[in-house]
Amino acid sequence: MRFVTLALLALIGLVHAELWFGKGGVSRVMELQGKLAEQKATNEAARTRNAQMDAEVRDLKEGLEMVEEKARYELGMVKPDEILVQVSTPRK
Repeated sequence: MRFVTLALLALIGLVHAELWFGKGGVSRVMELQGKLAEQKATNEAARTRNAQMDAEVRDLKEGLEMVEEKARYELGMVKPDEILVQVSTPRK
């Protein structure tokens, strides 16, 4: 009976030691949690930067199209090698 108790205590000690000092122990888990937090912060900063760049690109694309449209309709500007055809509706 005494031998069984000592063997079980030794096994529990080995399992406990593996938990604290082993390959997947507490120190490794804490290290990985720190790296995960850093990566999440990096990803969030990248998401913010990407959203800003996306908004800037959309503004530039839409802004240029709007400027071109105004120049065509209000000022009658045309691109090189382009023929301008204006159709007007009769006034009533």
